[in-house]
Amino acid sequence: MSERQDSPASNAEPVDPLRVWFRFIRLSRRVTAAVATELRELGLSIPQFDVLSTLSEREGLTQQELAARLYVTKGNVSGLIDRLVEAGLVERRPIPGDRRSHALHLTEAGAEVADRGIAAQADYVARTLGQLDETDLRAFEDLVVKWRELARADAAS
Repeated sequence: MSERQDSPASNAEPVDPLRVWFRFIRLSRRVTAAVATELRELGLSIPQFDVLSTLSEREGLTQQELAARLYVTKGNVSGLIDRLVEAGLVERRPIPGDRRSHALHLTEAGAEVADRGIAAQADYVARTLGQLDETDLRAFEDLVVKWRELARADAAS
């Protein structure tokens, strides 16, 4: 990569939102690949970790609720849950009065793996994003929140 591509644009140049978008997407892919490598060492894929970490925050979700939280289809979650149940990391528990749905819970082993995955992510974030100073980190958070709100408004229109 040339020096021009590696360094941010100077303040004298107009900022091209499309260029920023592509940088953001490439960064997202790089970060995702790095975290995926660390999770593979724990025997997990990113989607499996997403399920475990979500259940570590809120156990007892149904597959439908979990799918909504992960922004995927119920069918995608179903296969993931099947594999995690087979691996002894998640269990389905009956919901009284609801014969069609089950509450999803981590097993003891699932909670341990989720904790190790969360720690691996926290270590990666500390080594990378955590190296930004407080001012830059706050500015980045503000921008991400603004962008999220614009994306939500666009989706609602």
